[in-house]
Amino acid sequence: MQEIVTLAQDPAAWIALVTLVVMEVVLGIDNLIFISILTNKLPAENREKARRIGIGLALIMRLALLGTIAWIVQLTQPVFELFGHGFSWKDLILIAGGLFLVWKATKEIHHNVDPVDHKEDMVGGAAINSFASAIGQILLLDLVFSVDSIITAVGMTPHLPVMVVAVVIAVAVMLLAATPLANFIERNPTIVMLALAFLLMIGTTLIAEGMGFHVPKGYVYAAMAFSGLVEVLNMVARNRRQRTGKH
Repeated sequence: MQEIVTLAQDPAAWIALVTLVVMEVVLGIDNLIFISILTNKLPAENREKARRIGIGLALIMRLALLGTIAWIVQLTQPVFELFGHGFSWKDLILIAGGLFLVWKATKEIHHNVDPVDHKEDMVGGAAINSFASAIGQILLLDLVFSVDSIITAVGMTPHLPVMVVAVVIAVAVMLLAATPLANFIERNPTIVMLALAFLLMIGTTLIAEGMGFHVPKGYVYAAMAFSGLVEVLNMVARNRRQRTGKH
């Protein structure tokens, strides 16, 4: 309790908190895009519930990982070496998550390009409407993004209360933004392809990070922002052409 009071009176702790919240929200965008696309494949009555459960599990997982900070830090220690590069458990988790994202995004892009081929559906055949399948896939990606998120938090501040507050605020923002984002994606089919391209890029970035090739996050998010701006301009142009056609 005394530590919390001391931190509340420390301007540096508040600066660290604001910075960390912003970082956690930005890092959560990747997870949120995946959750939005995946839950939109479910029946309408199950979507909101799946999003809340998925994001709730993300919060529980991140708080649980914060309770094992000493173990999380050890995940960055190399466990074996291959081709002159030491691979840690964090690297292996990032590579596995990246491969999963690339596979999922590629499957769904194929399905969007060739919707007749139902065998290539993102969730897979009869499992497309499976609530449990969607939660399982969300949980898998939650694990990858949670480990990356917590290691980022540990690197930015040594104070556990600051990390906990930042994680709770960031997940609360994700919870508020999940449904509007999912609805926006559903109303604009071209956004789906753009979001899938983002997931493909994010998956590739995770694999590169796991292999030891650092990709500055600023470049990734700048590319996403630029692509999003271009798509917004396309949407405005389409809407104006439609209004002109009606008149």
